This record gives sequence, structure tokens and C-alpha cells, in this order.
Amino acid sequence: MSIPLALSTAATALRPDTVAWIALAVTAVVGLFVALLAYRGYRRNDTRQMLFLAVGIGLVTTGVFVAAAILDQLGFGTSLVLLVRGLVTVLGLCTILYALVSDR
Repeated sequence: MSIPLALSTAATALRPDTVAWIALAVTAVVGLFVALLAYRGYRRNDTRQMLFLAVGIGLVTTGVFVAAAILDQLGFGTSLVLLVRGLVTVLGLCTILYALVSDR
């Protein structure tokens, strides 16, 4: 019994790395939307905490995706991609932490 061509093509298109990139892209798009909402809150209320929150959310979601995509396209190794992803995530989390604990 053979698998129809349409099913075998769809199965090869959804390799694990393809699914991972799709999941990262969806996370980046949703994160960018949330960051834009936080930025609108900053513009409306003129509070620095909302600005830092917007930047932090943008870094943790969209920044990580963009950094990984650029380094991957430039042909850098997996270890450097993971290192940069980790650094961007830590920077984003520190920015969010600053937004939550600052008084100004």
C-alpha cells in the first residue's frame, strides 16, 4: 500500500525543525503584538515602566526569534545561536524586572 503523493509531501514539509521555526515565529508575532500594546500604554500614560516592559517583552519574544533567524541564515553554528538567544532572553528579562521594580 503506497501513501498518496499529497500526504507524503505534507509529511515531509512538517519536519521537526520546520515545526519549531513555525512555533518560534508565532511566538514572535504574538509577543510583538503584546509589546506594541505595552508601548501604547507607555504613550498613553507616559510611564517609563511601560516602556521598559514593552522593550523587555519585545526582546524576550521577537528579539530572540530575530537574533536566531539572522545568525542561522548567516551560517553560524548552533552553539553561537543558542548563546545569543540566551543573552537576548536574559537582557529582556532584566528589562522586565527593572520595569516591575523601578519606582520612577
